[in-house]
Amino acid sequence: MLTHIRPVAAVTGALVLAASLTACGGSSAASDEKVVTVYSADGLKGEAGDGWYDKVFADFEKRTGIKVKYVEGGSGEMVQRALREKSNTQADVLVTLPPFIQQAGSKGLLQAYAPQGSDRVDGADKAADGTWTSIVNNYFGFIHNKKELPEAPKSWEELLDARYKDRLQYSTPGVAGDGTAVLIKAMHDFGGQAPAMEYLKKLQANNVGPSSSTSKLAPKVDKGELLVANGDVQMNFAQSKSMPNLGIWFPAKGDGKPTTFALPYAAGLVNKAPHGENGRKLLDFLLSEGAQREVSAVGGGFPAREDVKPTDANAVALAGLLEGVEVFEPDWADIDENLTAYVDAWKSATGS
Repeated sequence: MLTHIRPVAAVTGALVLAASLTACGGSSAASDEKVVTVYSADGLKGEAGDGWYDKVFADFEKRTGIKVKYVEGGSGEMVQRALREKSNTQADVLVTLPPFIQQAGSKGLLQAYAPQGSDRVDGADKAADGTWTSIVNNYFGFIHNKKELPEAPKSWEELLDARYKDRLQYSTPGVAGDGTAVLIKAMHDFGGQAPAMEYLKKLQANNVGPSSSTSKLAPKVDKGELLVANGDVQMNFAQSKSMPNLGIWFPAKGDGKPTTFALPYAAGLVNKAPHGENGRKLLDFLLSEGAQREVSAVGGGFPAREDVKPTDANAVALAGLLEGVEVFEPDWADIDENLTAYVDAWKSATGS
């Protein structure tokens, strides 16, 4: 199911600061309103109003006079909400993680639009049909409580130890993007669906239970209610600024190398968006060089544009986290096609 290994590029180089907006045509009268509605997976908005979204949305509103209405939830939850509203569309821009952005495209929720700057985004990080483009690159990971568990576990197998009973939790596959990522990584590391489900069945003895949103797990880890949880590098790195006990790590299979895979925040213009012109303007702004430079400095993530190579302290620290970690590329087409079957297998294995 999972294919070739792709190395992580070093986060170095210089940046030329520039930002541009282009007015694009809209067809509905609603597009004249000074508002744009964003449905997004959680992680890019700060707990204290200091996240990347907080900064770029404020800058966008100041630049254009267009107010951003923001709705947040789990990746699958946001797609399902947009799907329920398909006959009466409310959102203009949808931001979610793989494989849910592919799912949104296959269900006809997105329309083709290539934002300014999308030509600088790697082909693997955008849809071939132009329906979505990554705006923040990111990687799947786990977190641990550095105070109670100073040394992070090294392997999946360690998590089966009795010390983790009721002190371990991961978000729900099929609902949360990072929860679905647990399945994807387990199937890669264990070599297929059957051995992955066999492992996750054993892990269930230590698992606290379901969680629809991954971001809710970090505070529990920081407080010591949990020793270990799943997450992603961008979100957890940003959270660690106010949650000092969070440590980021990547499980390995046995004594092998730790692995991860890219889990970008991908954005698309919603089909029949009520404020489509404003949605296009926002997508252009999110991929502008100025906004992309702040992905690491403000948001703790990785720029989606390959020509934006920040050298701020966060960028250096983020690159360091991935040193020695093998990055694989999932077969997203397979996952999109078989996601329901994989989630059903997980439910059967774990009794969830």
